[in-house]
Amino acid sequence: MKIVLIPLLLIFSLGLQAHDGEDHGAAPAALIAGDGAQRLTDGSLFVPKPVQRSLAIRTQSAQSGEYPRIIEMSGRVIADPGSGGRVQATQAGLIEAGPGGLAQLGQRVSKGQVLAVLHATLDQASQADRQAALIELAAQIDVQDKRLARLNQLEGSVPRKDLEQARIELQSLQARQAGLARAVDARIALRAPVSGVVAASQVLIGQVVEARETLFEIVDPRRLAVEALAFDPQVVNGLGRASARLGDTADGVITLDFLGAGRSLREQALPVLFRVRPPASGALPNLALGQSLKLQVETAQRHSGIAVPVESIVRNAANENMLWLHTQAERFVARRVKTQPLDAKRVLVIEGLQAGERVVTQGASLLNQVR
Repeated sequence: MKIVLIPLLLIFSLGLQAHDGEDHGAAPAALIAGDGAQRLTDGSLFVPKPVQRSLAIRTQSAQSGEYPRIIEMSGRVIADPGSGGRVQATQAGLIEAGPGGLAQLGQRVSKGQVLAVLHATLDQASQADRQAALIELAAQIDVQDKRLARLNQLEGSVPRKDLEQARIELQSLQARQAGLARAVDARIALRAPVSGVVAASQVLIGQVVEARETLFEIVDPRRLAVEALAFDPQVVNGLGRASARLGDTADGVITLDFLGAGRSLREQALPVLFRVRPPASGALPNLALGQSLKLQVETAQRHSGIAVPVESIVRNAANENMLWLHTQAERFVARRVKTQPLDAKRVLVIEGLQAGERVVTQGASLLNQVR
C-alpha cells in the first residue's frame, strides 16, 4: 500500500511546484478587491493592505475647529460690469463687413476696433420725406447762391454785412444738405466698447436688424462675475467669499470674492454680486456666460465641527450620509453622520464623528462597493 501512495504524493507535489512556477501576471485591482476585501457580518470591512494600496485608500485624522456658517445660493455667470461690453444697433439697418471683416466668436478685439458696419435703412415714408427735404434744400441753395452772386456784383454799393450774411446762409444750407444726404445713406461703424473676447455674435452679413438689438457681447475672460439671488435679506449682511464646484474633481473649484448686494427686490430676492478670483496657477476657469452655478457662501456666523473632503461622504442603502473610519490596520467601519456644506471642496461634520478618528479621504466610494 505504501508503494502505491509514494508515487502519487510525488506526482501531486510536482504538480503543485509546476503550477506555482507559472506566470499569470498581476491581477487587476477589481479582482484583488473582489478576492481579498470582504464585508463582515457586523457591516464592517476587512481590506488587506495590498488591496488598500490597489484602491489608493487615503486617510487622515479628524480635527475639530471653528468654521464660518455656509449658505447655498444659485447663481449664474455674467460679464464683469466694469470690464464687459455690449454692442447694440442705434437704428434699423443692414449689416455689412468692416475693414477687417465681420468679428467672429472667440476673436480677441481691442477697444475701438470696428466689428461690423451698419448701413442705416429707412421705411418708404421716411425715405420720401428725406428726399423731399433734400430737394427743398437744393432749391434754397440755388436761390441763395444767385442772391450771393448779385451781391458780389454790387460790392461797394451794398453794406458789407449783407454780403457776409448771405455767404453764411449759403454755407448753412450746404451743411444741412450734406448732413441730410449722409443720413439718407449712412454707414455706422460698430466699434468694440472694451477690449476682450467676442462672447456672443448675433449677426450675419446682409442681416437686417432693428434699433436697440444686441449684436455683439464682449467679455474679458480674466474678469468674470457671478450673480446670485438671496431670498432672505437678513443674510446679505456679513457675506464673505464663496466657492463653486465646476466638476467632480477638486481641480474644478473656483473661488469668488463678494462685491456687494442690491437693495431692490428682483423676483422676490436681492441680487448679490461676486467676482471670480483668478486661480494662482494663472489658468483661466472654464466658464461660460449664463452658466448656472451652485455657490457655497461664507457668512459672519461661525460654528464648530470637523471638516472632511467632499469625497469622504458616501450614501448607504437608506440614502443616508455616511463615511468610512479606519479603525484597525485592515478594518474599516461605516458611520452615519450629519453634515453641512462648508465649501466646494469640504463638508462640515457636526454629528457622528469624534476628533482623532481616522477618516477615509480617498477611495471611500470604492470601499462602499465591497460586498
